[in-house]
Amino acid sequence: MMRHAGAHMTLPSSRGFIAYLVATAVICGALVMVIEVLGSRVIGPFFGVSLFVWTSLITVTLVALAAGYAAGGWLADRRSSPDYLYGIITAAGLAVLFVPLLKAVVLKASVPLGLRLGTLVSALLLFGPALFLLGCVSPYVVKIATRELRNLGRTVGGFYAVSTVGSFVGTLATGFFLIGHVGVNRTFMMTGLILVALGAGYFALFRGKWPVLALLALPFLAQAPEGPVSKVRADGTRVSLVYSRDSFYGNIKVVDYEYGALRTREMLIDGLVQGGVDANTGLSVYEYAYLMQFIPYAMHPTGKSCLAIGLGAGTVVRWFEERGVATEVVDIDPEVVRVSRDYFGYRGSVHIEDARYFLAKSERKYDFLVMDVFNGDTTPGHLVSLEAVRLVRERLTPGGVFAFNLHGSLEADRAMTHSVIKTVRQVFSQVEVYPVYEPKPGEPYGNLVVIAYNGPKRSFDPAMAARFPVHPLAAKLVHASLTGPVPLGEDSRAIVLTDDFNPIDLRDLWLKEKVRRNILETTDWDVLLG
Repeated sequence: MMRHAGAHMTLPSSRGFIAYLVATAVICGALVMVIEVLGSRVIGPFFGVSLFVWTSLITVTLVALAAGYAAGGWLADRRSSPDYLYGIITAAGLAVLFVPLLKAVVLKASVPLGLRLGTLVSALLLFGPALFLLGCVSPYVVKIATRELRNLGRTVGGFYAVSTVGSFVGTLATGFFLIGHVGVNRTFMMTGLILVALGAGYFALFRGKWPVLALLALPFLAQAPEGPVSKVRADGTRVSLVYSRDSFYGNIKVVDYEYGALRTREMLIDGLVQGGVDANTGLSVYEYAYLMQFIPYAMHPTGKSCLAIGLGAGTVVRWFEERGVATEVVDIDPEVVRVSRDYFGYRGSVHIEDARYFLAKSERKYDFLVMDVFNGDTTPGHLVSLEAVRLVRERLTPGGVFAFNLHGSLEADRAMTHSVIKTVRQVFSQVEVYPVYEPKPGEPYGNLVVIAYNGPKRSFDPAMAARFPVHPLAAKLVHASLTGPVPLGEDSRAIVLTDDFNPIDLRDLWLKEKVRRNILETTDWDVLLG
């Protein structure tokens, strides 16, 4: 039997204990990756699922683990009893259980710090403690195992190997199953329960301290309350969260707003509105949808086919179908399709696949191609690169019109917006931009509907919009935007975006921060947290 130096404590020595130690290495390795991947879904609704979020999560994970390795190694040399190891694992489980309970406080405190620092601080406060404690596990496991098994190199290599296998399994399980089928809060509870059970199991099985199993009740006591969110704002508007689920691509919510006789419904993905309708009439309450419909249709009135990239609430797609235009839809997220059908009445079929892949493999040509896709707060870079725009052109008939929704600015720091436009101009001879916002002091940004086609310049009668219904909330700005495109100058900083170099996620940081701040100012926190 081996003894802990200085403590004169008899330690477990058996094949059963070694097997438990191996299981510990595998499980803790897996749960490190579960926490890291889940982190994006905790922070995403507040900061967007951007490069900055993932950079912060990876940074916090690496720093916390490194600090844990150092602290764990130091402590293992002084207190090598497995009691300390499993006490640390139990503490890590408790730290994980606190994440759903503390996220509201931490995120509210971090938002004023800005997009980059805010994501880093919130990730550090929420996930740093648990990851630090899990980082202590590997040195402890190796210290204990080498005293049991004697063969240092083989033992260290073996335990790091099984820990890495655990990380591999944890990553796949989280990305391919847990987020989409279990949910973020429940997965955190499950993770905390596993860690607490691992620690309690050791003390019960190998130390004979069976009362410690009472700790298994803690995860259930620490659950964050879940249920429907419904509240009345100070202005009398009732806000109701009617649906919330984490898909494999984002957190999807459906929110109802009631004010007097007006009742609207919105779809949100990671906090960003993806479409909104009047629940009584089905008309869009957002202006950009009308421009995505009216302008391409007016420029090509004989068009009979349309490809829509991105379904959202389905308002634009439904409008084209009602005009007798045969419309196909591509969306990568099956949960978006289900929500669009169940809550917004869309009844058409959808190709569930990546839009770029669909454009590359399809041989069909369309009279209209409309694209409304956002990842976080930005149009995915692989859909606005030069190579992607060339694929769009290949999918259009000779008279076809390409329309897409872009979030940008033409007045302030506009280099990235002009880079997108410059890229499209490499492929299409005519590129026009219709701002769908009223510039305000300090907020010169918003939705831009970009229209592109080849051939001579086309015109349309702005009065044609009178032929189609427009929601009163959107009518004024829609009619103002339809008066014509804005003149586009050149920006010396604009570049052509390619698959090789496309910094769309990195530039326009000020724009992303303003978008996120606007979301937090206009969307109820209980809705974002729900």
